[in-house]
Amino acid sequence: MTVTTPLIGAPIDRIEGAEKVRGAALYAAEHPVDRPVYVFPLQSRIALGRITGIDATEAMAEQGVVDVLTHENAPRLASTQDAELAILQSPEVAFRGQFIGGVLAESAEAARRAANLVRLSYEPREHDVSFHAARADLVKPDEVNGGFQTDTTDGDVDDALASAAVLLDATYTTPQEHNNPLEPHATIAIWSDNELTLYDSTQGVHWVRDSIAALFGMDPQRIHVVCPHTGGGFGSKGLPHAHVVLAAMAAQLVAPRPAKLVLTRQQMFSVVGYRTGTIQRIRMGSDASGRLTAISHDVVEQTSRIKEFAEQTAVPTRLMSPTRRTTHRLVELDVPVPSWMRAPGEAPGMFGLEVAMDEMAIACGLDPVEFRIRNEPETDPETGRPFSSRNLVACLREGAQRFGWAERDPAPRAHRDGPWLVGTGVAASTYPVFSMPGSRATIQARPDGRYRVLIGAADIGTGAWTSLTQIAADALGVEMSEVVLSIGDTDLPYASGAGGSTGILCWGSAIVDAARRLRAELPSSSPIPDEGVEVTGAIPDNPYAGQMSMHSFGAQFAEVRVHTSTGEVRVPRLLGIFAVGRMINAKTGRSQLIGGMTMGLSMALHEHSVVDHRFGHVVNHDFAGYHIPVNADIGSIEADWIDEHDPYVNPMGAKGIGELGIVGTAAAIANAGHHATGIRVRDLPITLDRFLT
Repeated sequence: MTVTTPLIGAPIDRIEGAEKVRGAALYAAEHPVDRPVYVFPLQSRIALGRITGIDATEAMAEQGVVDVLTHENAPRLASTQDAELAILQSPEVAFRGQFIGGVLAESAEAARRAANLVRLSYEPREHDVSFHAARADLVKPDEVNGGFQTDTTDGDVDDALASAAVLLDATYTTPQEHNNPLEPHATIAIWSDNELTLYDSTQGVHWVRDSIAALFGMDPQRIHVVCPHTGGGFGSKGLPHAHVVLAAMAAQLVAPRPAKLVLTRQQMFSVVGYRTGTIQRIRMGSDASGRLTAISHDVVEQTSRIKEFAEQTAVPTRLMSPTRRTTHRLVELDVPVPSWMRAPGEAPGMFGLEVAMDEMAIACGLDPVEFRIRNEPETDPETGRPFSSRNLVACLREGAQRFGWAERDPAPRAHRDGPWLVGTGVAASTYPVFSMPGSRATIQARPDGRYRVLIGAADIGTGAWTSLTQIAADALGVEMSEVVLSIGDTDLPYASGAGGSTGILCWGSAIVDAARRLRAELPSSSPIPDEGVEVTGAIPDNPYAGQMSMHSFGAQFAEVRVHTSTGEVRVPRLLGIFAVGRMINAKTGRSQLIGGMTMGLSMALHEHSVVDHRFGHVVNHDFAGYHIPVNADIGSIEADWIDEHDPYVNPMGAKGIGELGIVGTAAAIANAGHHATGIRVRDLPITLDRFLT
């Protein structure tokens, strides 16, 4: 049947929605297995040192306990190169909360109860978890996340700043923030005939397979990873963490019985990554007309002493001015390993940059929207390449019109509603268009007229089940009901993970290529043979890669109210207008953008992981102390996009949206807070005490 209605861009309901509502969609810990052994991790109570004694006598005597796994009886790993994953290989302790063992029992309750009965002795060493920019031991990483250069300098920045008519020199900070997806990290591991099956909550089944294969010295083909549904990840499930290794080790001890491990919310604060805190000094100069002449963006952030992770915080600034300097320096500490969290680099970096832009606009006597428009580059300042599309100005203008920006009195504290001071703010959003290599898709044409699409992609709650089905049906020229999609399994063709807002772009491009090959092999006038037809496609080489600068853009507007007596901050209204190429699914796409903006509001007002320097751990490691917004905290959030034709980015003309929505939200809120009160807040989160002066 030939499709008669447009599929790409349509607001199509999730095809797995009813399955999820009924509770029939299987998440990692819900896959049915026979007689599982439950694993509860043992975690270090010191931040640095070594284990000197383990007494598991009481734990082993507890009813239902099967075994206690420690470095004394753990399997030896083939590779210890990744110190985060090479657990239980020695008595050494590198951070508080590090996995140092696990209790295996017939029930989760028995395992948890017995874990408290294991007696551990330590030889602690003096630890260092103090993060500040004045340290003398800052380290320059070889590169920052994403493979970007650590430092860049273009033009004589110091001279340009010294001669600037208007100069800003300010420091902005963002705190540690922890990923808290709805589904906790969980793994079921089963060994059988020297093969390992993992039911894992992950953003990429093939990424898990390849990492675990290297650790255990196995042929990747002997590892089977299954994950049809993931309950959120935000980057924390992009690569496997130590709990996957612990589950696999535990399963080796009890093989062929399965081992099931589900992290508690508190345990997630130690072992599944977090967004590093940042200290950002931004110096910005402009001429008398308000045109930027130079930017310097110097970032200090923390990493773990055992494994380096350098967030690319200053990289977005490289899109702003042809005369600029960006640097990244790390403080190596005795802390857990930081990792990806939604829009690493762009989310914290654009907070500092876009608050600085607001300050510069005011210093230049310009409207913040006009200041940004005035400083739009015609080409990429870093590479000199033309943009495949850059519609930030269109987003700013459309957003300003919808938000009612023209009626805004620019003076701070100009608008009051009873005890509330009311202000509005704006900030820009941007995120690069990435592509990850290797994804392949197979399409099987069946004699009954249906098409089976096979690709090892992941749906982390973003709607990939639906969007990939739309893409396949559109490329084949059939109705969605004629397409049967299979994802989330390493038995399927290789797929890169859901990260860097690349998922739909990479997987969809492979599907489009497979559909093109199938249509060439099987003309529409030809019947499908009884044995069917199968073709495999891959991401085609992009002839414009390296020739054009490819990015998504957006503009975010916020209304903020601050109570004059209590300092309470409310955000009754957010508006985001985005330029994201061709939208695949208007419903799930809008949901992603709204979700990102909600997370940006959370970043602005709530999230802050507090470290106790005496013990080296995050003290607010649960939802009682680590605040994220609930429904009552969220007012009106509107996300929309402009029509943007960009045929250069990929065969679909689409750009990633999963991370764009969070970028700029916190800055827009901070800028609105200044407009409301006249008080400039440069440090997140923006809590009520900031306004009680």
